[in-house]
Amino acid sequence: MFRSFLRNLTHGPLVTLLRRFVIVGALTAGVQQFLLWLFLDWGDLNYLLGALIAIELTIILSYILNNAWTFEQSQNTGTVAYLIGLLKTNLVRGSAIPIQLGILYVLVEWLLIPYLAEDGVAIVLVGNGVAIVISGIYRFVLDSKWTWG
Repeated sequence: MFRSFLRNLTHGPLVTLLRRFVIVGALTAGVQQFLLWLFLDWGDLNYLLGALIAIELTIILSYILNNAWTFEQSQNTGTVAYLIGLLKTNLVRGSAIPIQLGILYVLVEWLLIPYLAEDGVAIVLVGNGVAIVISGIYRFVLDSKWTWG
């Protein structure tokens, strides 16, 4: 059973979807990290508020890229289907926001990592990166089954 699971991760039908999802996720994670850095360093926003805004902006970008490339076989076409897909992915990814912000908060606040102006931005970005990866698994499962299922 475990061998079959591992084989499906490298040779199964979901491999192409997963690889493309990871590539899109890595790209949009980079955009999210850049936006968060801008919001913290230039906008002087609270890191949780900055993360929330950056997440929402990248949800839209992720949908556009995933719909066009990752899930091209089942992409949402036409205005109504496209907007319904965008709403679905917002619900899926919106439900992941508390997971991501919760992980970020725990990493920054509870692990006694000080949020200082100079070092704090780097710590927040590292914490956000970890939160993106963890919540990404959740997002892939729900998006592949519901948004494009």
